[in-house]
Amino acid sequence: MTKTSNRIQIAETPLITGNQTFSTITDKVSSITEQKTPRMWYVLFGAASSLALIMFSLIGYLIWEGVGVWGVQIPVGWGWAIVNFVFWVGIGHAGTLISAVLFLFRQKWRTSINRFAEAMTLFAVICALIFPGIHVGRIWVAYFMFPIPNSMGMWPNFRSPLLWDVFAVGTYFSVSLMFWYVGLIPDLASLRDRAKNKIRKIFFGIVSLGWRGGNRQWKHYELAYLLLAGLSTPLVLSVHSVVSTDFATSVIPGWHTTIFPPYFVAGAIFSGFAMVMTLALVARKIYGLEHLITLRHLENMNKIILVTGMMVGYAYSMEFFIAWYSGNAYEKFTFINRAFGQYAWAYWIMISCNVIIPQLFWSKKLRTSIPVMFVASIFVNIGMWFERFVITVTSLANDFLPSSWDYYQPTFVDIGTFMGSFGLFFALFLIFIRFLPLIAMSEVKGVLPQADPLYYGHNGDGKGEKHGK
Repeated sequence: MTKTSNRIQIAETPLITGNQTFSTITDKVSSITEQKTPRMWYVLFGAASSLALIMFSLIGYLIWEGVGVWGVQIPVGWGWAIVNFVFWVGIGHAGTLISAVLFLFRQKWRTSINRFAEAMTLFAVICALIFPGIHVGRIWVAYFMFPIPNSMGMWPNFRSPLLWDVFAVGTYFSVSLMFWYVGLIPDLASLRDRAKNKIRKIFFGIVSLGWRGGNRQWKHYELAYLLLAGLSTPLVLSVHSVVSTDFATSVIPGWHTTIFPPYFVAGAIFSGFAMVMTLALVARKIYGLEHLITLRHLENMNKIILVTGMMVGYAYSMEFFIAWYSGNAYEKFTFINRAFGQYAWAYWIMISCNVIIPQLFWSKKLRTSIPVMFVASIFVNIGMWFERFVITVTSLANDFLPSSWDYYQPTFVDIGTFMGSFGLFFALFLIFIRFLPLIAMSEVKGVLPQADPLYYGHNGDGKGEKHGK
């Protein structure tokens, strides 16, 4: 077989099912934003917005009354606020991994899922950034988290892990936002060219930055996208490593361990992919995107969930081994207490959801079953929230001094604020899928056989289509 025929055979490997062309992909994805807003969208947006309003109301109540309205006490000074912060930062990891790391490794299957994964990253980080701000206690000195001097010439404490979080997560959000927006530009131009409403045309004309799809623009676009992917890749590893040092730099048993950075990164990718799976399955069903988000995409994500789940399970076992091997009585007690003490129920929920359930994906039949992967993805995120709860609360509730031990119980403010953060997340995501392209049209077109210049002929002289058509 000739080199040319080999190239054609590779290009025709079905990533996108059905007889898809550049036009059909543009029409399908663009129609989601152009059609009349479905009634169900208003219902879901109303429910999500109501939850978000409850959260903001409870934050106002918290500022008015103080952190005493939370369940935090002595010795558990870190409660649901820090648990939720770590949880939401972890959710935001899959978007950057799919967009940046898989792009650098030339994994073409990422193209159908990277757009809403990137959006999910931004919205999850927005939810995450709320919690350190309200956890400072005196909300009027929240600016101490930023490296600015105040009127008394005092600087924030650069040794505080809280400040590291602001630097790491703030940088992550900024780079992720630029990466997401740069990737959107060609698709925004497509919506501009198709717009029939004058306001819509003006809006997309401004945000598409004069994109015309010329050769020079594509050259600069691809270079900018590559540079941002290179900047984003180290952040996948660094952000949750920095978050883990909030715990690892302390001397509390169960926290003071060097396994935390890789352990947290694996857990973040694990939970992030599970959330991408949940959102992808719902969007795929509602908008009829089965030909763009295929079982191949879903199966690949399930494989990553399986691998990262095994890494997390390995970290759990190594924690017990290190506690035993260290000979430290406090470390031994902490881990035995986690598994068999007053918080054993939370520990075994964590183990069941994060270690046992992903093992279902060893079976190809289960790995490609829509109901199984949907339920499993939800359980994974339940388990990952409980992982952060177990790490944060159990180590503090039973510390060095038995006389100070206490049982931590959340209040309605803790629960309402956490549920409200989901409302904010889904409200932002619903706005995104209503007004912006859910799938990266320009990137999906790039993996079609027609995009290969050898598909029509060696000189690439086949019939082409103008951008946005």
